Amino acid sequence: MAAPRRLLTLAAPLLMTAPLFLAACTTDGGDSGGGDSGGSEDSSGGGGGDLSFAVITHGSAGDAFWDVVQNGAEAAGEDLGVSVDYQSDGDPQRQAQLIDAAVNQGVDGIVVSMANPDAVQDSVEAAVDAGIPVVTINSGGDRSAEFGAIGHVGQDEAIAGRGAGQQLAAEGATNVLCVVHEAGNIGLEQRCSGAAEGLGSEVTSLQVDINDLQGAQSTITSQLQSDPTIDAVLTLNSAVAAVAVTAAADAGAEPLVATFDLNADVISGIQDGDIAFAVDQQQYEQGYLPIVMLKLYAENLNTVGGGQPVLTGPGIVDADNVDEIADLASAGTR
Repeated sequence: MAAPRRLLTLAAPLLMTAPLFLAACTTDGGDSGGGDSGGSEDSSGGGGGDLSFAVITHGSAGDAFWDVVQNGAEAAGEDLGVSVDYQSDGDPQRQAQLIDAAVNQGVDGIVVSMANPDAVQDSVEAAVDAGIPVVTINSGGDRSAEFGAIGHVGQDEAIAGRGAGQQLAAEGATNVLCVVHEAGNIGLEQRCSGAAEGLGSEVTSLQVDINDLQGAQSTITSQLQSDPTIDAVLTLNSAVAAVAVTAAADAGAEPLVATFDLNADVISGIQDGDIAFAVDQQQYEQGYLPIVMLKLYAENLNTVGGGQPVLTGPGIVDADNVDEIADLASAGTR
């Protein structure tokens, strides 16, 4: 793997310092790959060893981001010889039910994303009370220790948002539209707030629905038509980034488009010049590393992070390094 090309360090009180990397890896390619992560469908990976771990996320059906998380968790299971059962549901109440079911099954550890911490709090705490170690990922890191988890793996969303805002400012943006695709997801709100801090001015938040991309496109088009001074659109999901590019064309506008997270469309968009950059949180690590952590804890009572989150991002993918990332994305690991 090639070394990062440049590094911007962003400080955050009470959190370990997070570097904003320009990631670099191999060459050209396309799709994010991976299995279906929607609904409550499960997929088991791993070597079927004595340890069994449940991974329960809030991923929505068809969201390639969570496919890569699933790929990471199942690869860790195979590498470490443990059983990994991946399930997801975008509805927080149903996600809580999946956690409860894993507790009742007596698994040896649980990995859970907490987009809506309050909705899953009782279930996570019930797992901890039952003596099942929990590692949280992706969202809800600021509540992880409170709920009794042994660690958190993910991207600090405020730090990542600031990095995105700083990058937008460096590109000359002054009036930014921040597109939120999941109502009630605290991490997305933190991204927009962080972007405003990094930009040095307020950003306008726009709510859309990740499950209705055509409707999201229309909503973004209408906002751009109603405010022609918008000079940048920051989406918080790779699938929404693609419709934002189309929405800008429909509106007859030419805002800078940037996004969080990668998929094939985002990579192509960066290569074609339609998308300025993506903030990459390396979600493969969010699937892989917690399985390592749970195995170490089960066998040796090891913990990782010293009470601080294990940060997997943010990294900037832009025209300078996108070709090196593309093959890895097509393999389902980025």
